[in-house]
Amino acid sequence: MAETINRKGKGVRRASAARSRAATARKARAKTTGAVGGALALLPFTEEQLHKVFVGAILAAVAALALFIASLAGVPALAAAQVAAVASDAGFEVRRVQVTGVERMNELKVYERVLAERDRPMPLVELDTIRKDLLALSWVADARVSRQLPDTLVVDVVERTPRAVLKKPNRMVLIDGAGHELEPISPANAKGMLQVSGPGAARQVAALDALLDAAPALKAQVTQAEWIGNRRWNLTFKTGQVLALPHGDEEPAAALVSFARLDGVNRLLGGKVAAFDMRAPDRIYMRIPGRAKQQALDAQAARAARAKSAGEQ
Repeated sequence: MAETINRKGKGVRRASAARSRAATARKARAKTTGAVGGALALLPFTEEQLHKVFVGAILAAVAALALFIASLAGVPALAAAQVAAVASDAGFEVRRVQVTGVERMNELKVYERVLAERDRPMPLVELDTIRKDLLALSWVADARVSRQLPDTLVVDVVERTPRAVLKKPNRMVLIDGAGHELEPISPANAKGMLQVSGPGAARQVAALDALLDAAPALKAQVTQAEWIGNRRWNLTFKTGQVLALPHGDEEPAAALVSFARLDGVNRLLGGKVAAFDMRAPDRIYMRIPGRAKQQALDAQAARAARAKSAGEQ
């Protein structure tokens, strides 16, 4: 029988070297596996939980990529429109508007800004845009807009508080404490309210309030205040009498307090004096109507009397 000899067979040395390399590889794999297993053992996760985390991270990355591609294709807008349509069909659309906080202003102006949203699906209502529209109204200091599902928009208005009437050359305007113009007002409706005038007077209303607070007994008596030369006030009382105050930071309040003290002792208001001038420090000048004319007549009569007396002598 013929015997087949493999001429490419490995020699003894080559076979031994191959076995040695295989053994080394097995040891390395065992060492690596042991190190990884030891590291995993230190983590507060099981191997199964860690596997789920890796899978979740991969899926999240894929979802983010898909969302980015969809955004470029306009899919979110279509999805939003579809959601709005579903919400509308389910009754989630604007049917009613509820307004609170309105006391002085015309409430219809608020409804005019909000009723444009009527029949709009709730998901498409832009609350910030409505609020900005409301803040454009002269009476509105602040506004809060919210959804009351399923079909109501709630608008809570914070009104400005009228403080005075600004007298302009051809009209009168209601203003708040910051000088913000609210609406025109007729002279008849302005009666009983503090009226201010003069260039820049509207911006001085808050300072005027602080000044009048220095003399509470006189505050209710002041009906008009004229801002003179952008530096000082002339106050008109209910009696029609005028008080000219000095300019400065502290001088006007000090003069007003001094005048209140003098009025309490001497009853200046309601007397014959038409105008009081306290612009000079530590002095008060008073003007009585007709006093100059009467003094001139008295002087003339005195001269005539002296002349007559001299002639008789």
